[in-house]
Amino acid sequence: MKVIINSDCFDPWQRLNQFQSEMPDTMQGSYGATAVFVGTMRDFNEGDDVSDMFLEHYPGMTERYLENICLQATKKYDLLESLIVHRVGHIKPNDSIVLVAVWTEHRKQAFIACRDIMENLKSKAPFWKKEQLNKGQIRWVEKNTQG
Repeated sequence: MKVIINSDCFDPWQRLNQFQSEMPDTMQGSYGATAVFVGTMRDFNEGDDVSDMFLEHYPGMTERYLENICLQATKKYDLLESLIVHRVGHIKPNDSIVLVAVWTEHRKQAFIACRDIMENLKSKAPFWKKEQLNKGQIRWVEKNTQG
C-alpha cells in the first residue's frame, strides 16, 4: 500500500508503471486484475466555467486518512496491493488530480474496491477546494459531485 500527496503535476500512467515495476518479485503472478481510476480537473462546476483550482489538505492527517481507506479496502476486498496519488496546490483543467489503483486476484473485487476507495476519498478525505471562476469570482466547493 502506498499513498502519495504531491503538489507537482504527474502522469498517472507513468506513476502506475513505476509502482508496478517496483513490486516485489513475490507479487508477480499473484494478481489477476488491476483496476485503475484517474480523476482530472474539469473546466466547469455547478453550472459555472472554472479557470483553475487550489486544493488544500492537512499534511499528515490526510495521508493517514487515505492509508486507513486503503487498509479498510484491503480487509474488505482482499487487496494484494493499492496505490493512491493525489494532487494538492494549484491545479488547471485537464490536470490529473487523483490516481487510485488496486491489485487483486479477480476482477470483481478490483472494480468494486477501486470504486469504494475513490468514493470514500472523494466524500470523506480532508481536502478543501477553492475554485477560480472565469467570471473572476473565487469560491470554496461545499459539496462533492455524486459518483
